[in-house]
Amino acid sequence: MTPEAPGPEGSPPTATPRRRRPGGRTARIRTQVLDAVRAELGEHGYDGLGMDAVAARAGVHRTTVYRRWRDVGGLLADVLDAASDDDWQPADTGSLEGDLAALNQEIQAALIAQPPIVAALIAASFRSEEAAHAQQRLWEDRYARCEVIVSRAVRRGELPPRTDARRLLIAATAPLYHHLVLLRTPPDPHLPGHAARTAALAAAAGAFAEPAPESGI
Repeated sequence: MTPEAPGPEGSPPTATPRRRRPGGRTARIRTQVLDAVRAELGEHGYDGLGMDAVAARAGVHRTTVYRRWRDVGGLLADVLDAASDDDWQPADTGSLEGDLAALNQEIQAALIAQPPIVAALIAASFRSEEAAHAQQRLWEDRYARCEVIVSRAVRRGELPPRTDARRLLIAATAPLYHHLVLLRTPPDPHLPGHAARTAALAAAAGAFAEPAPESGI
């Protein structure tokens, strides 16, 4: 994930509109520059991220980087936006708990990967308003894709029909971010499955079910 929204009745997720990306030499330069941003961020963090260093690492003239991205905030925002330019979908394991556990395994792997690019991007979003907006767009995109997990579970009869997908997904994935990002505890191989099981049990009991709308007279 690094979880946006079917209806609670199990309609398909709403796709986030994709912005048209340039091709050819422009696309190659963008790839080189964004790869350099990730490498620099992973090695030096936000405070060590500089436009000139990114240009040198990417093998691109500095004026090209300044002209297109303007500043570090623009670079970080484009790195985050680029993360949505993929075909990623959550795994379909055949059960709600299995789907949530697989999602949590991916989140944990991303958060503990070295260099710590995902964690660095999260931290950088608190320092750059432009990056913060891009981070929000990325989260919205991931939540939209992941809500199919809840739709499938509703169709299988594992969940009440009016389960709020966003609330369930947050409850299932929040322990990963709390432990690994906030508390910085060592990775626990059992945490992804335990968090998934807890959320699935609560959801099956109706913890995230919305009340039925009152019928008019």
